[in-house]
Amino acid sequence: MRYPARVNAEIAAYDSYIRARLETAIACVDGLNDAQLNWRPSIEGANSADVLAAHTLGAARAWVLGIVCGQPGGRDRPAEFAAGREGAIQLRRDLEALTREIASAFAALDPARLEQRFVPAQELWGENQTREISVREAMLRAIGHASIHVGHLEMTRDLALQQA
Repeated sequence: MRYPARVNAEIAAYDSYIRARLETAIACVDGLNDAQLNWRPSIEGANSADVLAAHTLGAARAWVLGIVCGQPGGRDRPAEFAAGREGAIQLRRDLEALTREIASAFAALDPARLEQRFVPAQELWGENQTREISVREAMLRAIGHASIHVGHLEMTRDLALQQA
């Protein structure tokens, strides 16, 4: 992607990395039928590909738009783990909308903000207790979190395909 001249190279790199992870997450569910998308490994606490993809997008929205870019908005983390989405097509639409929002937010992000330290809202943070972090650290955590779930998604997809 070409970035406006005003976008800092570091921010452009973060944008590229997070969008690549999100695209890979959705690519994992493209082509799965509903049974495969909703299949769960028989391991305590395992999630379906649908849930993993939705959670990956929801966490990226909360961390990138809410924590990193400071945009208002909440997070419904339990909904990320609920069934009832419209399948891979809806996840693809959600990804496309999110990547447009991220590109717009990063285009407006002041590079000086990367050094800012603060304690994010618990609602956006997730399960663990919040702590003081920098905006830069929050971006790295968002990329790391998405990367972990892409690995989960790849394994879950492969196992679901074997079950079919």
